[in-house]
Amino acid sequence: MNVLSSLNPATGDVLGEVVVTHTDKIQDSVDRARDAQLGWSALGLRGRADLLGQVAAIFSEREQTHARLMTQEQGKPLKESRAEAHGLGARLEEEITEIVDALQPDILEHGGNRSTIYHDPLGVVGAITPWNFPMSMPNWMVLPSLMAGNTVVLKPSEETPLCGQAYADVLNEVLPKDVLIVVHGADDQGKALVHSDVDMIAFTGSREVGKHIMREASGTLKRVVLELGGKDPMIVLEDADVESAAKFAALNSFRNCGQVCISTERIFVMDSIADEFESALTQLASALKVGDGLEGSDIGPMVNAQQREHVLTQIDDAVMAGATVLTGGDGTHKNFVTPAVITGVTEQMEIGTVETFGPVACVTRVASVDEAVARANNTRFGLGAVVFGGDEDRTESVARRLTAGMIGVNRSPGGVPGTPWVGARESGFGFHKSKEGHRQFTQTRVLTRPIR
Repeated sequence: MNVLSSLNPATGDVLGEVVVTHTDKIQDSVDRARDAQLGWSALGLRGRADLLGQVAAIFSEREQTHARLMTQEQGKPLKESRAEAHGLGARLEEEITEIVDALQPDILEHGGNRSTIYHDPLGVVGAITPWNFPMSMPNWMVLPSLMAGNTVVLKPSEETPLCGQAYADVLNEVLPKDVLIVVHGADDQGKALVHSDVDMIAFTGSREVGKHIMREASGTLKRVVLELGGKDPMIVLEDADVESAAKFAALNSFRNCGQVCISTERIFVMDSIADEFESALTQLASALKVGDGLEGSDIGPMVNAQQREHVLTQIDDAVMAGATVLTGGDGTHKNFVTPAVITGVTEQMEIGTVETFGPVACVTRVASVDEAVARANNTRFGLGAVVFGGDEDRTESVARRLTAGMIGVNRSPGGVPGTPWVGARESGFGFHKSKEGHRQFTQTRVLTRPIR
């Protein structure tokens, strides 16, 4: 029996083990989920909502246990894990209500005929989830899939299998047998799930893997929803509140050790305020405490040694090419990297174009708004972006010139409840959240008949 050991990235200790699902058994799991799907769908939208609503109390009861597990297995500070764990229970009812509203039939009438647009289940959804938000990201995929009447085969990241299993265990306390099945493993298991006869693949992860999934899914035209990260820009205009802009940059570049898809990785600052901005950001970064997330740190470890080496190599290569490290960038011990502020970054450096996914804020001085916009848009990514400025109308006009899917004006790029989590360009295909996002887990059917 092959097992997967889960390691604490802060200490290297083994937290636990899960049994790896043999690739030959992946299709068996899909078959079981398909057998369960008709009965699950037959419960109806309201019946499924009532059943899934019961898990809110379970998530709330296990909030502290789940938070501690996330910090131990993924590394983020306990205060961040607590926020993630809290949201699973506290926001579940709101999310279910939003999905119920999204999946109501639409009715159109014309010329004596009535068309009803239904949002029916697709069948079986394969969900492949990431390690950086190891319980909330499965929820983004699993909850709308189940609410729509699909069954799900979930493969959590091999970096955080215990978190993925803990999430599924809560749902499986109320779900009928085989409505949600967990398979464990790494690349081979993910490929086997994509090659199986699931009706849809929902995936969050790297652009390269997303492209592979899209190619493989094309053979049978499986539906896909792919969220593929970014290289998010921030523009700081000359009339911006520099202190507020620096505080946001520190928060959004360094939270979860920079391992967030909408982390601010490229900062374009007007020459006239660049000295002030760099000084403020450097002071904030230098004050952050790095260490084990269970011990009150602001910044935890990278998820593994490979990710740590990727970040340190990008920093070293940038310095060799002419960039200057203002603070941080040290690989102190184990999987830790101190928050870094680097200036003089250009698009000729890998760190200026390739996703870092680490605690690094790259600052580039620009002479004009046009230059800032052009350089911000000079990327194949397009998930989030941010513009800070004093004149709100002018700042918004600059934001409207950016090619990202989500753009924040003097704040983070994520929208208010009910808006989609959506990327442009190669940051995604399809999207999550909102009425349109929830409907991507369904098959649209139109039934038309005469009005009597």
